[in-house]
Amino acid sequence: MLKTTLETQNYQIHSACTGLGALNGTLLYKPEVVILDLDIPGKDGIDTIKKIRESFKVPIIVVTSESDSMDNVKALDAGADDYLTKPFSVDEFLTRIRETEKRNTSESQYVNGKFGIYENGRLKIDFFTGSVYIENKKIYLGRIEYQLLCLMAKNTGKALTYNYILSEVWKSTGSSKSSLLKVFMSKLKKKIEKDFSNPQYIQTCIGVGYRMVRI
Repeated sequence: MLKTTLETQNYQIHSACTGLGALNGTLLYKPEVVILDLDIPGKDGIDTIKKIRESFKVPIIVVTSESDSMDNVKALDAGADDYLTKPFSVDEFLTRIRETEKRNTSESQYVNGKFGIYENGRLKIDFFTGSVYIENKKIYLGRIEYQLLCLMAKNTGKALTYNYILSEVWKSTGSSKSSLLKVFMSKLKKKIEKDFSNPQYIQTCIGVGYRMVRI
C-alpha cells in the first residue's frame, strides 16, 4: 500500500522484504529516504537502523504496529529520524515524507556547520548573531532556552527523544535532568508560542519527546 501510494506521487521505489535486504538496498541504491518497518524478518529492526547508520546519513522513517511508545523511543535513539504507528492515514504518511525532504534541504544550507537564517512562520533565528525574533520583534532567551530552540529548529519535523535532547544540551541523562528539561521547555514555549495552552511550534510527543513543527 505504501509503495503504491508513493509511486502515485512520482517517487521511485526500491523495496526489500528483510532487514538484510534493506541494508543491502541502502548500500546499492543510496536512497533519499528509508521507510522501515520494525517488525521485519531476518534482522531486528533496531539493529537494521544501527547498521544503516554506521555508513549512511539517509533519513529513516520507522513504521511500527506496536502501541508501546518504548519501541519508538528505541528506534529514534538508534538513529531513526521519525516514526509512524499503525494505523495511520495516507495524508499523514505523505506529510512526514515531505517534512523529511524539507529538513534535508535546510540541512544542506549550513555554513561552517551552522545555519544562517532560520524562518518558520512567525519565528526567525539568526544563528550568526544568536538573535531570536517573533513577528520581527526580538525576544530574549536564556542560554539553555536558546540551545533547546536551536536544537529543535535544526531538526524541524523530527521527533527528538528526551534522552537525545538531554545528551545534546546537558551532555548527560537522568531523572533530575529530565525534570530540568520539562522546566526549560515550558519556559521556552511561553516565550515563542502565541497560545501556550495550544502550542503551534513545539509539539509534545507523549512518552517519546518533542518535535518542532513546520508552520
